[in-house]
Amino acid sequence: MDNRKINDIEKYKKRVHLMFSELDIKAALREINALAPELIITELITSGLRGRGGAGFPTGKKWEMVSEAEGTEKYIVCNADEGEPGTFKDREILQKQAAKVLLGMTACSKAVGARKGFIYLRGEYSYMRKDLSAQIEAFHKLLNDFKIDFSIELRMGSGAYVCGEETSLLESLEGRRGEARNKPPYPVTEGFMGKPTVVNNVETLVYAVYIILEGTDSFIQMGTKSSRGAKVFCVSGDTPVPGIYELELGMKLSDFVDLFGDDDTKAVQVGGVSGYCVPRKNFSKTIIGFEGVPTGGSMMLFNSSRSMYNVLHDYLEFFSEESCGQCTPCRIGCQQLLKGIEQVKRGTKHSSYLDNLREIAETMSIASKCGLGQSVAHPFISTTDYFKEEIIY
Repeated sequence: MDNRKINDIEKYKKRVHLMFSELDIKAALREINALAPELIITELITSGLRGRGGAGFPTGKKWEMVSEAEGTEKYIVCNADEGEPGTFKDREILQKQAAKVLLGMTACSKAVGARKGFIYLRGEYSYMRKDLSAQIEAFHKLLNDFKIDFSIELRMGSGAYVCGEETSLLESLEGRRGEARNKPPYPVTEGFMGKPTVVNNVETLVYAVYIILEGTDSFIQMGTKSSRGAKVFCVSGDTPVPGIYELELGMKLSDFVDLFGDDDTKAVQVGGVSGYCVPRKNFSKTIIGFEGVPTGGSMMLFNSSRSMYNVLHDYLEFFSEESCGQCTPCRIGCQQLLKGIEQVKRGTKHSSYLDNLREIAETMSIASKCGLGQSVAHPFISTTDYFKEEIIY
């Protein structure tokens, strides 16, 4: 990699360092404990912070709805079920900044009036369980010192991708098979054990801490009106600098590729397998953010050596394997899309059959019960639209 790229990346690291900056946890806990619940929620709403897990729901609004929900029994759930291929940021945050995540859960508990929280950790991250449990135990001692009536429990998932969806996660947390619930009602009114529940991503909770302690000014100076602040990105694929980087939201994909590409990038899969495949010709007009292509963090770069048919085939195999099978559009649709592109590639189906498959994908996006089936259309349509010749020949 040339020195220019190294210098540009280092500039970004110096300019944006909210997530991995040092923090006096005890002093931060004292400050959070002294704040009024209404002030915490107001700061988050003003900041424009949106969920960093991918869906992008306004964090302050979610906390406000749970705070206003009826009943005194409420829960906080940290979604650490990081199952999106190409995403590995939450693992890094929990390993290096777990105390900030616990602080975020505590701040949320203060804001909404909850006394119990859970961290739902991806099953494949079981090797982190011992260290994370020790950090939770040490944090509980601090809570006791400040006489804060809040406790956090670590629960392990079993490796189901669908449990990244919040209601499937809650089903699993309650001891049942991870399947999406009918909505409404939403978790903010009927979540864990039927009680009002905040479900937030690991990264979201850390940014909430930053905003609560530092105020909104520095946060809203980053990003755009629709995509405030910074985000942690997982860079993988055909790149000379794979890894985790904190960048401002709202940057052009062309600028991103200038930083992380290998000078032959033909496509970027934004948002993991459930995201969008963006071709080279659209880099300069694509914004990484909620007003463009949103992402939970995964940024996979592909150069000319890659077959986009093979990439899409791998994605559809993944979806077929991970579909919980609860609803027909997703269960059957994933299999039909996979078989369909195989038939087109072999020549047993004419290339026009891709139009039929597109109709299936569009139907899945409307009729599937949860985000898994609904998002299959994103990679299928974007890849077949822009790389049709690689699917056919």
